[in-house]
Amino acid sequence: MEMNALEAVSGVRIDGNRLWASLMELARIGGTDKGGVCRLALTDLDRQGRDLVCGWARELGCSVRVDAIGNIFMRRPGLRDDLPAVMTGSHIDTQPTGGKFDGNYGVLAGIEVLRTLEQRGIVTEAPLEVVVWTNEEGSRFVPVMMGSGVYAGAFTLEHALAARDRDGVSVDEALRAIGYAGPEPATPRAVGAYFEAHIEQGPILEARGITIGAVQGALGQRWYDVVVTGQEAHAGPTPMELRRDALVVASRLVLEVNRNALDHAPHGRATVGCIDGFPNSRNVIPGRVALTVDLRAADDATLDSMAGALAKACADLAEPGRIDIECKEVVYFPPQPFEPRLVQAVRDGAGTLGLASLDVISGAGHDAVYMARVAPTAMIFVPCKDGISHNEIEDAQPEHLEAGCNVLLHAMLRCCGRIQFPEGDPA
Repeated sequence: MEMNALEAVSGVRIDGNRLWASLMELARIGGTDKGGVCRLALTDLDRQGRDLVCGWARELGCSVRVDAIGNIFMRRPGLRDDLPAVMTGSHIDTQPTGGKFDGNYGVLAGIEVLRTLEQRGIVTEAPLEVVVWTNEEGSRFVPVMMGSGVYAGAFTLEHALAARDRDGVSVDEALRAIGYAGPEPATPRAVGAYFEAHIEQGPILEARGITIGAVQGALGQRWYDVVVTGQEAHAGPTPMELRRDALVVASRLVLEVNRNALDHAPHGRATVGCIDGFPNSRNVIPGRVALTVDLRAADDATLDSMAGALAKACADLAEPGRIDIECKEVVYFPPQPFEPRLVQAVRDGAGTLGLASLDVISGAGHDAVYMARVAPTAMIFVPCKDGISHNEIEDAQPEHLEAGCNVLLHAMLRCCGRIQFPEGDPA
């Protein structure tokens, strides 16, 4: 029996208990005493996690292919395999003190979608794929979002394979050691749509009491290394008015960075994440302070304005001949809007479930940011407790994860054309 996708999706639901059980099983690989997960990219624990997920996909009859950067593509055939795949996924590598849901939820939500369709005997016109991206977190290897970045052409395969960890092990060596240096080219195939389900990693949905975030795009980012240079001197004999105290000026700059974001509400973000004083001695006036500045905004005009405000603050606080401030941009990620048609599919999926959705902007980077460069893309957020992530106490409610996975299911089915049900299945 065939019917229009919009007519078919309303009665189909995933198994929330099965999704939760899969998340908990994967979380045992690299599980920590505090209830989190430490499964760094391309370690043997990562191999175990990859093997587990690939095994689940093969049990569903999916083909599994691995590309040269270790990205895994698990494909469920459609009625027309010549059509571009409708894809979903995320990553399963974690921070050293990571949680059970960051990235993992997006992958296993995709597996649960495939399980639900297989259980119901539902075949989609376009093929479906679940992807595991390599080294999204960047905790072991830099750059972050490595697998999706290579796939989308943000940087070359050769550059990524040459990256080394603190022990001098290269990505190429690590991939070979765990058996995931794949034969497939790390280049994009035709993708009809890409969805990524993820915990919000922020407090907005929980604070508003809303389960589904329809993500409109991701904030652009500009990162800076700033060095404030004065002069070291003895803390006792040097009068206050004659000091060239780099830390005092750096402290004023920190306040200006914070004000910069407040002046560019609602999506402006500005953070000083690292401060390193020299000589860092109790009775010596600091002569040099190095600090980092992270600016984020939803559009380039705002980001440019924030960058200009930072440059002005540095110029205003510098004192020629006494205090020098060097500000160097080291990273630029442009703001990335998502495909409006797919964002609407997320809203519609939430509506089918009787759930309110909230349009949100992602403040963090995700593989979806790179995928949006090569394919129509959208994300689905669900709340996480207190907005905490990249932490072993990261937590999410099973009913929220189930709801987000159901929205993912409905959004994907809206993008894959005709749907074929077994005879007698009322959908």
